Amino acid sequence: MKTLKCSDVGFDCAAVVTAETVEEVLAQAAAHAQKVHGVPVTPEMAEEIAEKIQEK
Repeated sequence: MKTLKCSDVGFDCAAVVTAETVEEVLAQAAAHAQKVHGVPVTPEMAEEIAEKIQEK
């Protein structure tokens, strides 16, 4: 199971994204970033975010 905390990518936010694959985590994280924080995730940002995804 892959996990990403929103706070790990610099937001003051308690959201946590969990999914089976890195791709699923990135898709959910991008949707969250756009909807909640008003930030579109670029391909460059996605690469940086992927590095912060942890195995749980």
